[in-house]
Amino acid sequence: MEPQQTIKKTFRLTGPGLHTGRTVTVTVIPAPENFGIAFRRTDRTNIITQPAEASRVGETSRGTTLGAGRQTVATIEHLMSALHGMGIDNALIELDGGEIPILDGSARPWLLQLTRVGVVQQHEPRKVATIAQPLHFDYAPTGSSFDITPSDHFSVHCTIDFPKSVIGRQEADLASMADYPAAIAPCRTFVFLHEIEPLLHLNLIKGGSLDNALVFVNKELSPRQLKRLAKTFNKDINHFRVHDGVLNTTDPYFPNEPARHKLLDFVGDIRLVGLPINAHFDIYKPGHKANNAFARFLSDKIITNIQSKQS
Repeated sequence: MEPQQTIKKTFRLTGPGLHTGRTVTVTVIPAPENFGIAFRRTDRTNIITQPAEASRVGETSRGTTLGAGRQTVATIEHLMSALHGMGIDNALIELDGGEIPILDGSARPWLLQLTRVGVVQQHEPRKVATIAQPLHFDYAPTGSSFDITPSDHFSVHCTIDFPKSVIGRQEADLASMADYPAAIAPCRTFVFLHEIEPLLHLNLIKGGSLDNALVFVNKELSPRQLKRLAKTFNKDINHFRVHDGVLNTTDPYFPNEPARHKLLDFVGDIRLVGLPINAHFDIYKPGHKANNAFARFLSDKIITNIQSKQS
């Protein structure tokens, strides 16, 4: 039997949240067998532990938020993706604020810390979900779809489609979790230039910068736009450049980095089913809202055979 896993020792990472801009320290703590993954805010008088489950997700606008009211934990997807990618079954995540830090906009900082502290095998066998037959799920509000077929391991084929944009249609693959650290974890979040000001007006992306997000530009920048950008990011107007449709101080790591990042998010969001799933996923136009609807569907309707994974 393949055993459950946790981390060998506690680690911490500190940084601003993408949307609030507030600095938060996250502490990732080893947890016992059958604990699962859970979050706990230590800045609240009434401290509660919230299991990382799809049914407990509230907001899904520009990120996945666990809980409701004053106990919410926002933007959990990159940390959840890294935990899933490293095969962590049990961990307690404490934080002294309401949003997981954005760091470099990918899962890599979390993955590096998980690798640094190491993984330890536990005494109980790992519980893994399997499916008996192919299944299909549509999420009409965003035109998203998910196909899942039986497999002896987790794999994903992801397609995104942004028509009439510089991104267009892209595809990305995760053949197995062995490929996750190099092929998926480093891929950063992205946004279109025309979305930035509306998001700021919504009191979002206060912690965003050109260092933790790829900004795509569909049209040539006017002098007025350059001036607004310089003010928004508090940088000299000559700082900005556009290369192959990307406004940034760095180049994309991969030609299809947006598709790979959407796959990264999916790896985190689908872990909210509550345990690993052995299946192949073919996903079209994934997003946090659609991912959560799919994860709830799987939790409630799809998983027919939860068993200890055979080594």
